Amino acid sequence: MGDAIPAGIQREVEARKARRRLYPVSILYSVFAVGVMVLAVPSRPSLALGSFALGVFVWTAVEYAVHRYILHGRFPDGPGVLEHFLHRHFDHLHWEHHKRPWDGNHINGTIQDTLPFVGPIALLSFLFPLATLPALLAGFLQAYIIEEWVHHSVHFCQFRGRYFRYIKRHHLYHHSPKGSAVAYGLSNGLWDVASDTRISPDMRRALYAPLRGRSPRALA
Repeated sequence: MGDAIPAGIQREVEARKARRRLYPVSILYSVFAVGVMVLAVPSRPSLALGSFALGVFVWTAVEYAVHRYILHGRFPDGPGVLEHFLHRHFDHLHWEHHKRPWDGNHINGTIQDTLPFVGPIALLSFLFPLATLPALLAGFLQAYIIEEWVHHSVHFCQFRGRYFRYIKRHHLYHHSPKGSAVAYGLSNGLWDVASDTRISPDMRRALYAPLRGRSPRALA
């Protein structure tokens, strides 16, 4: 199963390692999101909140697309600037996570991974009114942070809520030998349904039926 941890690996130690990597990016992007919304909402509340909500929705699509087409892609190194950039920034990220899903160094993104992309976009967003593109980016980044913590919880926590039980089984099936070509959504299954990468009906019944605390069957 996708959350199996080899002997000698301490889940608590790896979880702390992952959180230390996740705290800085969470604080930075959450401060940006809150700051933008504090400034934008008083002047144009409906537009600002609508832009924020749109940013959250856009993130769900980007989350799916990046996971499926970039993190599950291969970017061999080469002489070109673009080839080397893609290899350096992407090729190591996700395949290492699939090899060692318990490894706290490969659970979440960091400031170093994301700021080269987010920084220029954030600066350009301020060419537009705060209630428009900056508010949309605030929603986008806040949704990204939430997804990162959801992903962290899937690998390291045992929450009882229905959503967390669902998303844990959804994601750990993706980590199984049978599931690596489906279930790309990290925080939801919406785009898997829309893009025909949903877990098969028989397997969904096995995964999501009441299990009375037992591990989902047929994952291997």
